[in-house]
Amino acid sequence: MRSFLQLARQMTLVLLSFILLTSSAFAASPDLNKPLPKLSANLQQAIASVNAVQILDRNHYGKVNLDQASGEKAFDRYIERLDPNRSFFTQKDINGFAPYKEGLSKALKNGNLKPAFAIFNRYRKRTEERARFMLAELNKGASAFDFNLNEKLLIDRKEAPWPKNKKALHKLWHKQLKNSLLTLILNNKTNKEAIDQLVRRNKNLLRRLYQSKSEDAFQTYINAFTAIYDPHTQYFSPQTAENFDINMSLSLEGIGAVLQSEDEHTKVVSVVTGGPAEKAGQLKPGDKIIGVAQGKKGAFEDIVGMRLDDAVKLIRGPKNTLVRLEVIPNTSKDGRTHIYNITRDKVKLEDQDAKSRIITLEDKGKKQKIGVIELPTFYVDFKAAQAGDPNYKSTTRDVRRLINNLKKQNIEGLIIDLRGNGGGSLQEANDLTGLFIDHGPTVIVKDSRGRIDIQKDNVPGQVYSGPMVVMIDRLSASASEIFAGAMQDYGRALVIGSQSYGKGTVQSIQPLNYGQLKYTLAKFYRVSGKSTQNKGVLPDIKFPSLYDGQDIGERTLPDALPWDTIPAVKYKTYVNFTPYLKTLREKHEKRTVKAADFIYLKEIKDYLASYEKKKTVSLNEKKRRLQLNTMRSKRLAIENRLRKAHGEKLLNNLDELEDSQADNANNKKDKNKNKPDPFLKEAGLILTDYLALKQPHKLQS
Repeated sequence: MRSFLQLARQMTLVLLSFILLTSSAFAASPDLNKPLPKLSANLQQAIASVNAVQILDRNHYGKVNLDQASGEKAFDRYIERLDPNRSFFTQKDINGFAPYKEGLSKALKNGNLKPAFAIFNRYRKRTEERARFMLAELNKGASAFDFNLNEKLLIDRKEAPWPKNKKALHKLWHKQLKNSLLTLILNNKTNKEAIDQLVRRNKNLLRRLYQSKSEDAFQTYINAFTAIYDPHTQYFSPQTAENFDINMSLSLEGIGAVLQSEDEHTKVVSVVTGGPAEKAGQLKPGDKIIGVAQGKKGAFEDIVGMRLDDAVKLIRGPKNTLVRLEVIPNTSKDGRTHIYNITRDKVKLEDQDAKSRIITLEDKGKKQKIGVIELPTFYVDFKAAQAGDPNYKSTTRDVRRLINNLKKQNIEGLIIDLRGNGGGSLQEANDLTGLFIDHGPTVIVKDSRGRIDIQKDNVPGQVYSGPMVVMIDRLSASASEIFAGAMQDYGRALVIGSQSYGKGTVQSIQPLNYGQLKYTLAKFYRVSGKSTQNKGVLPDIKFPSLYDGQDIGERTLPDALPWDTIPAVKYKTYVNFTPYLKTLREKHEKRTVKAADFIYLKEIKDYLASYEKKKTVSLNEKKRRLQLNTMRSKRLAIENRLRKAHGEKLLNNLDELEDSQADNANNKKDKNKNKPDPFLKEAGLILTDYLALKQPHKLQS
C-alpha cells in the first residue's frame, strides 16, 4: 500500500536503473519515405483488455457501471490523451469516430480493440501530416514567417472547437510553428539555429512515429479506460511491468527526479531528496525539460514530443558524468529557458533517512531549544525485517532514536517536518503515530466491499509527550497525511503549512496475461472519520504556497475519488488547540506581514497567477518582446526586494538568478547547516507562542 508519489518515484527510478542495463542507443532509423505502417492488436492484448474490465468491475473501490455513459467517457478520455490540445484531429475525424464512441462499452467488454487501433492509426497519420507540413514550412526559411502581423495564438485549446477540416488544421499548424520559432528567437537563437532545431524536432517526431508499436496504442487506450475509475488506476505494458518489478535494492544512478509526459513535454513531478538534482538546487517540480546535452561540450538534443522512456535514456547516465538540461522553469512564465548542469550520481537511499537538529529561538529575551526532525519519506527495510535482522532500518526506529537524543538535550518542543514527503509505508505511518500517543487507533482503511480495518497502536506509552508542530505542504502525501491527520485529530500537534496533496487511496498490483494492472481497492480515513482523499489535511495555521492553484494535488486530477466521511472511531484527545488558534494566528500574521520571505512568496504566487490565466499569446515580435521584458522586470524586482532584505548583492538581470540559486544551494549545506529556513523558523516561533500561552508561569519563573 504505497503512496502514489512513491509509486511514481519508484517507477521512474526503476526505469532509470533498467535503462542502465540495456543499450542506450535508439533503434535503427526507419525509412521515412515509406508509407507509415499501420498498427494492429494481437490476441494477448484482447484477452488482457477483457481481464482488466472484469477485475475493475469486481474489485475497484469506486464502482463504475460500464454502460453507454461510461463507455463514452472512456472514449473522451482516449481522445484527450491522444490530442489534448485539439491540434491533430479535425471535426470530420471526430464525427467519423461517433460509431466507436457509441459502441465502446460493448467493445471493452468483448475485447474488441479495432476501434482503439483505428483511432490510434488516424492519430498517427495526422501526426505524420503535421510533422511533414512543419518541415515543408521550415524549408521556406525564416522569411516565410511575418512577425510584424498582429496575430494571436490560442495556447490552451482544451475547450476549443476542433478544426473543421485540413485547411483549418494547416492554418493552426502554421501559427503553432510560428510561435515555436518566435519562442526560440526570443531565447537568443539566430533564425538559422531556430529553424535547424525545429527541423530536428520534427524529423525526430517522424522517426518515433515509424518506430511506434502496437503496445503503445494498447497501453494508451487501456489507460484511458482505467482513468475513468480514478487517476491511480493504471495498466502497465509487459515492458513497463518488467521495469517496475526490478529489485529496488539495486543502486540507482541518475539525477534523482521523477518525470512524466505532459502534452509534448517532459515534466518534473518531484525531485528526490538527497539526489543530484536536489543537491544542485535548481530543478523544481513543474519544470519542463526541453533539451538534453552530454558533458560540457555536447550538443543539445531537443526532446519536445519525445517519448518519456527515450527522454529518460538521454538524461540517464553513469555516475560522475555531467548532463546539461535545457529547462523552462515553472516559475518563469516568460518562455525563457535556462541551462542546468547536474552531475549524475547514485541516488543514495540513506540521504532520505530521518535527520534531527536543534534550533534556538528567542522570545522576550528567553532562548528556547526546539528539536526538529526532518522526514523525507516513510521507509522500512522490508528484506532485513523479514530476515529477522534486529537492526533493520525503519522510519519509526530512527525517529525514536533521534527523539531520545533530543530529549537528552532538554528540548522544549518538537517539530516534525514532512514538507515534500510523498509517503511510503503505511505500517511506518501507523508505528510513528504510536510514538506520540499512549495507545489507540491510528488510521481506518475501508475496502471496496465496505469492510473496515482499523490500524492501531497497541504499545502503551509515549516516546515523546511534549508540545509538537507538524509541518506539511502540497507535496506531503499519503503516509504523511495519515500521520499529520492523526496528530491533528488526537490534539497532539499543531499542523502548520499548506494544504497537503490529498492522496488517500490504496492500490494493489494484479498480474495479467499481458502486463499488469494497478487499481484502487481501498481508501484511508482518519480516526475522526474524515477522508484524506482529495482534500488532504488542512493546516491549523496556513503558510503561503507556490503550489496553490497550480496543477499539483489530487483535486487537480481528472476523476479523482471524492472526499467523504465515515463514522469516527473512539479515541482520546490530548489538547484542544481551538482556544489558542485565534491568538496564534494573529501573532503569526503580525510577525510575517513584514517578513521578507513571506512577502516574497506571496508576490511570486500573485505573479504566477496573473499569467496562469493567459489564454492567448501574441505572434507579433515587438509586442511579444515588450510583454517579456515587462514580465522579466516584474520578476527581477521581486527577486531583488528579497535579496535587499537579506543584505545580498542585487541582480542585474534574471540570467544571474539561476547561478545564484545553485551557489546558494551549495553554500547553505556548508555554511548554514543548522540555520533554519524562514518557514521552519516561523513554525518554531508559533510553537514558542503556544508554550507562552499554555504555560506563562513557567516562562516567567
